Amino acid sequence: MRVVVTGGAGFLGSHLAAALLARGDQVVCLDNFSTGRLENVEPFLADPAFALVETDVSEGIDVPGTVDAVAHLASPASPPDYHRMPLETLAVGSRGTEHALRLAARDRARFVLASTSEVYGDPVVHPQREEYWGNVNPVGPRSVYDEAKRFAEAVSMAYRRTYDLNVGIVRIFNTYGPRMRPQDGRVVTSFITQALVGDPLTIYGDGEQTRSFCYVDDLIAGIVAMIDGSESGPVNLGNPVEWTVTRLASAVLALTGSSSEIEYHPLPTDDPTRRRPDITLARQLLGWEPRVPVEEGLRRTIEWFRSRPEELLAAAPALTGAQPGGIEALTP
Repeated sequence: MRVVVTGGAGFLGSHLAAALLARGDQVVCLDNFSTGRLENVEPFLADPAFALVETDVSEGIDVPGTVDAVAHLASPASPPDYHRMPLETLAVGSRGTEHALRLAARDRARFVLASTSEVYGDPVVHPQREEYWGNVNPVGPRSVYDEAKRFAEAVSMAYRRTYDLNVGIVRIFNTYGPRMRPQDGRVVTSFITQALVGDPLTIYGDGEQTRSFCYVDDLIAGIVAMIDGSESGPVNLGNPVEWTVTRLASAVLALTGSSSEIEYHPLPTDDPTRRRPDITLARQLLGWEPRVPVEEGLRRTIEWFRSRPEELLAAAPALTGAQPGGIEALTP
């Protein structure tokens, strides 16, 4: 297959590109590098099956030649990023999604949208099933991301109904692993960075709010299965094992051997209190479920971060508002 991956130099996009190349597909990677990084795709640049195009998909998409699938992953996805780029986030969820849909429609290609569990907002139904419509604040500080993805789902399904386009939607729950940026503001990366440099781990709220953490290799296997399938979805992709934030902090401290303390701060506005996917549809339709236990995934992720001490130290002040406390935990 020849697959276009928007946001292909990002955390998930680069892992998807690697998986597709490994099985013999051709990949056209589109990215404007607002959050993606060139180093994520540098290993592929010498591969004739890989093409990198620096472009903003919100402004349009021009890919010569026939494509067999379009995976639309382009979007800021962490709170610091979409708060920093609110209009860009809305643009890539609206105009960017429609440009990607038009490309798929041009060649009657399979189109897969990477949506998010954020469409459920702060859910009052638990665990979250795909038929749940969500509890989202459309004017709150998180709305630029939540509503961008909700619109992206709506316009994707409109193309399916209007043009009989082969559309599939996956709703991605918390995912972690190598190639994440230490300063991206997500809880796994923040805790690992703080633990490794010896700074306090910052928990927002009482720490009893829950998340479901899926290792990146598992998540990518689900996206590939969706690309290869014909299901429209939406289909939840995530780890159904629910963790409190306090439990995650304790696990990171244990796995890093860090002596960092834990500090508590007020919970941000509209931050979800519970999040866990029901993955019945993914099991039934895609034959998919996560395989990597959270502790093993954390161990792999920590080792990847240990190999990048300069980047960790540079990121630490942005996470704590203070100078890094040390690098004791950077050595095994």
